[in-house]
Amino acid sequence: MLISSHSPPVPGEPTPPRILHKFAYLLSARWVREALQAVFLIYLARVSSNTYGEFMLAIGLGGILVLVAEFGLNLPLVSLLNNKNSDPNAALSQVTLLKVVLLVLALIGVLGFMEWQDYSLPLKHVMFMLSAGVGLEALSNTFFVALQVRGRQDLQGKIKVLAAGLGFGYGLIALALGATPLTVAAFKLIESLVNLGGSFILVRSRGRFRFEWPSLGRLGSTLQLGLVFALIEVSAIIYNKANLFFLQKYTGAQGVAQYSVTWQTVDGISGLVSNLLLQSILFPIFVKLWEVDRAKISLLAQNTARWLLAAAVVVMFLLFIESDRIITLIYGPKYPEAIWLQKLLAVTVVFAFMHNLAAFLMISMQFQRLLLIFYLGGLAFNLVWCTLVIPTAPLMGAALAMVLTKGGVALLTVSFCQRRLGLIPKQPLLQLGLAVLAGALLYLMGDGRLPREAAEALALAPTLLLAGRWWLQRGEIP
Repeated sequence: MLISSHSPPVPGEPTPPRILHKFAYLLSARWVREALQAVFLIYLARVSSNTYGEFMLAIGLGGILVLVAEFGLNLPLVSLLNNKNSDPNAALSQVTLLKVVLLVLALIGVLGFMEWQDYSLPLKHVMFMLSAGVGLEALSNTFFVALQVRGRQDLQGKIKVLAAGLGFGYGLIALALGATPLTVAAFKLIESLVNLGGSFILVRSRGRFRFEWPSLGRLGSTLQLGLVFALIEVSAIIYNKANLFFLQKYTGAQGVAQYSVTWQTVDGISGLVSNLLLQSILFPIFVKLWEVDRAKISLLAQNTARWLLAAAVVVMFLLFIESDRIITLIYGPKYPEAIWLQKLLAVTVVFAFMHNLAAFLMISMQFQRLLLIFYLGGLAFNLVWCTLVIPTAPLMGAALAMVLTKGGVALLTVSFCQRRLGLIPKQPLLQLGLAVLAGALLYLMGDGRLPREAAEALALAPTLLLAGRWWLQRGEIP
């Protein structure tokens, strides 16, 4: 997140202001989409908690489907498009064709899964509609990667804003008119089709992209490149979503709704950092720096880590201390269980921030197979935990499944990068620890004696002051 202004630039590496500009484009688009999605989901949750639970279950299944369809091909595509000896048309054609085939197979798998779970026919229809809409993201993401590699995050942001406006706008109107859940569920299909059409048109017009039928040998080689990444991503999405399916089995849509209203917030914040800053902007830089300047990648990683830790402290505190207001004011009185769930799940923010940074660094350093072992270990633990604990303590078991799995995987990945790159510098970590301790003491002194907001402001003040000191003292740009 930070790049020292004293370090010499690396040829081909974006300067700090350009990183900020690219992040701003994607952040603006993400905020517009997240705002529209939040309005839509809050409205849906207030209209019907049962339908909300069904939609969240369907979106969870769609998340698994899209990663199966992507098969981990986005990350090697970055390397292929950056390689001067590689044909970008051939790379895009191969990846697109593979994703189409995998998407069709994944949709067939969705039908089989719903039959296995014996879902009702209306639920099957809603889940298939939403899964198909989410699955199409696999295709649009191919062309978004091409725009990212070319440094055109501004175009990506504009397409995503348009797609979100049309998709969620349709969904809100359909809800207001009292449409059936299946009709409302078409919002995701509309959004994904606009993203796909817009990204394809821009890549084709600006890069003269033309589809080339690849040979079976090339398809096999490309598929092999993505195999490890596919297993990583599928393992991650399954251990992130498995508890939803266990909740549906033992508590129904109501239990899924109670868990989802808070996880939507917590996971959304984590995704904001992972998808926008780390994957879309810093990961391509990590890949380039590992080839040309490994000392500088260590510096960039350390600076990013300390700012992520500081941000995580602030976010976790607010999610924990304000859980009653966030849940009640936004979603209404129907979700009392979500209040304590958010307090418990807030700790996953720091796990997600640091793990995602470490994971992208491991991939940049070509340690993706070791990363896969870490993920498979996390998946095995998660499934065993869900099987044994959720039947007797559904909501608590589902929340702890996330906390323990994410914490364990983060411990493995961050420890590896700490040994290799000194990921978390001791001095900033000590400074942050002292700031958190000072904030905790100030909060305890003010709690009950000052207005709630004043006590919370005192708690955050040391961390925010430390962040300002880092910025001014080192001359670095976040």
